[in-house]
Amino acid sequence: MWIAVDTAGGDLGPEPIVAGAIMAIKEHNVKVILVGDERHLDSLVSKQKGVAGSIEIEHASQVVGMHESPSKSVRAKKDSSIAVATKLVKSKNAVGLFSPGNTGASMASALTELGRLPQVKRPVIVTPIPRHTKRAAVLVDAGANVDSKPEYLVQSAIMGEIYSREIIKVINPKIGILSNGEEEGKGNELSIKAYEKLKKLPVNFVGNVEGRDIFGEGKQVDVIVTDGFVGNIVIKAIEGTAKAIFNILKSNIKESNLAKTGALLLKPTLQAVKEQMDHSNYGGAPLLGVNGIVMIGHGSSSAWAVKNALKITKEFSQHHINDHIVNNLQAFS
Repeated sequence: MWIAVDTAGGDLGPEPIVAGAIMAIKEHNVKVILVGDERHLDSLVSKQKGVAGSIEIEHASQVVGMHESPSKSVRAKKDSSIAVATKLVKSKNAVGLFSPGNTGASMASALTELGRLPQVKRPVIVTPIPRHTKRAAVLVDAGANVDSKPEYLVQSAIMGEIYSREIIKVINPKIGILSNGEEEGKGNELSIKAYEKLKKLPVNFVGNVEGRDIFGEGKQVDVIVTDGFVGNIVIKAIEGTAKAIFNILKSNIKESNLAKTGALLLKPTLQAVKEQMDHSNYGGAPLLGVNGIVMIGHGSSSAWAVKNALKITKEFSQHHINDHIVNNLQAFS
């Protein structure tokens, strides 16, 4: 299957994106259409061996910058890499796309060109959260909708449950609403009304969860539901905390010879922890609810992250996630 890859929108240039795409071709049997500057991409691909027939280049003359207005850029830059990649999905020349560029532009382009799946009120971003159990939870919504309604949260729960079950391989995922207390009745008006709706559906809804439950230290849940405003803050706080912890460890280790010795002994364990909590193992965050497959990557995505994102894009197609979403929303409406 062919997957369109936006090579121009990320922070690190096309080199790691192309490298990750080639890794995915060799390890996961996918085919990729690299979208971006044709001349530059051709120079990168021509050095590779063993990818003939599995890689194509589609020229895009424009780039949407990270700080550009998503709606304005999508309208003005018809030949941007994200616009061209999205059109490849719309025309069925690719089953899906991956972009590490401007998230808002990816969403705007998807909504403009692909539209929403039947009955979907608002698409949502689903972000896997690594945990010590080695089974990731998923947080929905991670930033697509900053102004939400109870029915949006209910649909978020349904779509997140499908993704957890089909991609993370969780049997009968537990769903919780992120709130400021576990008790029923806690939360704001949005979460309370969503709670009332979710408890009436035939899903494994376990009620409210708190921030400490996100990593599985309290109430065990697999799908954490919130609005995009809160969800995006949570995700970025997690990223910042993880970096701060490792920086503090490095700083303290440098100040003590005894700590340096201990760090050498613990190096394999510390490396294992770092790898287990590395978000790049999941590659990206899917935009669920659009009529196609859109995988959003981090702006600084490494080759490893790109490879894993393309692997999950392939699995998304193979497991017919969008068909499950349409069928479930219709059944629960």
